[in-house]
Amino acid sequence: MARTIGAVTSALALLALAGCSQETPLTTPDGSPISTVTTRVAEVNIVNADRDLTQTCLAPTAPDPGVADVARIVVTDPALLDDVCALGLGPKVTAIAADGAVPTYLGPQLGAVPVIGATPDARAADQADPDVVLTTPRTEATAKSFGDAHVATVASGDGWQERFRSVAEALGRTEAGTRLLDEFHTETAKTGRRMDAAHNQVSLVRFTGDSEMIAGTDTFAGQILAEIGIQRPAPQRTPSSFTLTDKNFTDADADLIYVSFQGERGLAHGKEVLLDDRWLDMGAPTWKRVLSVDDEIWYQTSGLAAAWLVLNDVKGSLDGNS
Repeated sequence: MARTIGAVTSALALLALAGCSQETPLTTPDGSPISTVTTRVAEVNIVNADRDLTQTCLAPTAPDPGVADVARIVVTDPALLDDVCALGLGPKVTAIAADGAVPTYLGPQLGAVPVIGATPDARAADQADPDVVLTTPRTEATAKSFGDAHVATVASGDGWQERFRSVAEALGRTEAGTRLLDEFHTETAKTGRRMDAAHNQVSLVRFTGDSEMIAGTDTFAGQILAEIGIQRPAPQRTPSSFTLTDKNFTDADADLIYVSFQGERGLAHGKEVLLDDRWLDMGAPTWKRVLSVDDEIWYQTSGLAAAWLVLNDVKGSLDGNS
């Protein structure tokens, strides 16, 4: 009987300790918190591994003089959410009338907005109660679900900067849109000068589930690097992306390589390549000048909010790795 009581007591003590360990963050002996964020993948450091997504969206902007402010916005195309985020209007979005998830990088503010589907029912539409439905030609049919609400259709095929200007105009913020783009252009120019970007050659490699691709200059990340003034290796100065093969594998090399992974399969394949002798024998890997970036932010989206994240990734990593 004593042994049974002792065993129960020990078990309760272990449970109590387990409960405490879940509530109390890990610390060093001096009380400093221990980070549990993954900071490396296949011996490659991750840029901004502990990124604070609550800071993605910019400060709220004011409407143009004499223009009545929008109060409640419904967005039917997720591609426009970045623009709304950059204008600081996330709190005004009452629903996302589309299929699929909100991009993670936009943070908890937009991540908490109800996603009511591309064919919302009457109840969901009534709860959203928008005074403006922000849409694109591709998703314009969804706007009919919101009755008499004003529909602002934004052309989406002229590049992310023109799309941002169109969204700003549709939401009564033409002046703010122009100012925000000017501020970004000013900062990219300053960054390029400070980092001597013209004398840095940077490679962009994306891992898919079964291949390695060089990101072209027309990709979102390619455009941001070009605006900063960063050079690409000669084989990578093409608008279109291309797949690496045995014959052109070393085209991936540069002063610094930014790698990214398309989904879980891309991550699994990328880990294999990053630890392979053929990769490790190139110059940048030999000198530990390879960094991992977020594929969603750098390639799978576009917009001013994402552009600032890419720029800040570069500002925080190029100096010490090129």
